Amino acid sequence: MMNEQGSDEWFADRLGYATASNFHKILAKGAGKTRASYLQQVVVERLTGNPLDSYSNAHMDRGTEQEPFARMAYEAETGNMVEEAGFIKMPDSMVGGSPDGLIDDNGGAEIKCRLPHLQLEAIKKGGYPSGNVAQVQGLLWITGRSWWDYVSYSKDLPENLQLYIYGVGRDEEYIKNLASEVAVFLNEVTAEVKNWRSYK
Repeated sequence: MMNEQGSDEWFADRLGYATASNFHKILAKGAGKTRASYLQQVVVERLTGNPLDSYSNAHMDRGTEQEPFARMAYEAETGNMVEEAGFIKMPDSMVGGSPDGLIDDNGGAEIKCRLPHLQLEAIKKGGYPSGNVAQVQGLLWITGRSWWDYVSYSKDLPENLQLYIYGVGRDEEYIKNLASEVAVFLNEVTAEVKNWRSYK
């Protein structure tokens, strides 16, 4: 049974896991306290049994409201039917991710709902943002699928500018490095949890 993204059950599903939406933090070496802060978050989740990231803000709420419209626009444009998904766990590991959608047997979609000026910026720049590479390649790794569509949507623009789609394939070298970095991160989490549990 799929637990709806954002539900209490979904937060419980991903508690203590390294998640695809946070892979960029794991890779953020030399970027201040980003990686260290995320590591402490996962450690605390395992120690307390409570999720720490059950928050939202106006931008996230807006994205949640617009995502069904983005999904419908994508389906109408491509003919691909998007199956909603919960939290997908890799077997025998504390790694998982929550795709915005799965397509047939080999594809998926990452949907971002953007403010109009950011949508125009995305279209002009082309490709997909470097900040989303770890998440998309991570979802390809977790699901074992071969392709992913990066979907950017802004309903406030004229119809011809509302939807931007960029197809992404697996980058095996990137995925190999990501898997290695995530393994190191999780080993550090395990060691920290062990240390805190035996702390006197």
